Amino acid sequence: MAKISKKRKVAEAKIEKNKLYTLAEASALVKEVNTTKFDSSVDLHVRLGVDPRKADQQVRGTVTLPHGTGKTKSVLVLCTPDKEADATAAGADYVGLDEYIAKIDSGWTDVDVIIATPSVMPKIGRLGKVLGPRNLMPNPKTGTVTNDVAAAVNEVKGGKIAFKVDKAGIVHASIGRVSFTPEKIVENCQELINALMKLKPTAAKGTYVKSVSVASTMSPGIAVDTKSVQH
Repeated sequence: MAKISKKRKVAEAKIEKNKLYTLAEASALVKEVNTTKFDSSVDLHVRLGVDPRKADQQVRGTVTLPHGTGKTKSVLVLCTPDKEADATAAGADYVGLDEYIAKIDSGWTDVDVIIATPSVMPKIGRLGKVLGPRNLMPNPKTGTVTNDVAAAVNEVKGGKIAFKVDKAGIVHASIGRVSFTPEKIVENCQELINALMKLKPTAAKGTYVKSVSVASTMSPGIAVDTKSVQH
């Protein structure tokens, strides 16, 4: 059994067992219980009352966080030469096509987001086995397959994130850093939850938002009262 560190024990002692915190309380507390020396990611975990195995209960989408994620995402744009200048000017970290397809084929996936134009998707389709498990496959539903590559790059760099319910019915997303003020953490959390509410499948029955928790990297999770996040 893994030994619990002193820092972890101190952190856990600050969180009352079985207590449901308001989103504002949890956003302040997550800063207090952080045990890392670096600027940890703050993650939101939302358990939804859906059956992800059913196609009509899939929940996925994108949202632009008002205060960004606190992390500059690296972006690869796969496009034809006529779009390369637009992508580069917008701040894409990597721009090209065949050379990057070859690199990905060899196992390279050192980027956070891949954007592609519709015309090159037939070439990219075979990369699904590599990109799919890493959630890097360009998809029209998340705005990463588009002819307006400049706008797509700007959105990603400006705090746009993609989310998708996992097999257990939970959405996990990084919504900021420990260095953020509690107010910024609250507003980013609420923005994601609002997006999830709008995407509620008509086939989902019963309670939609079952549980919400906030945690930083390596810190204990803080349970949030779902009533404090639903408008």
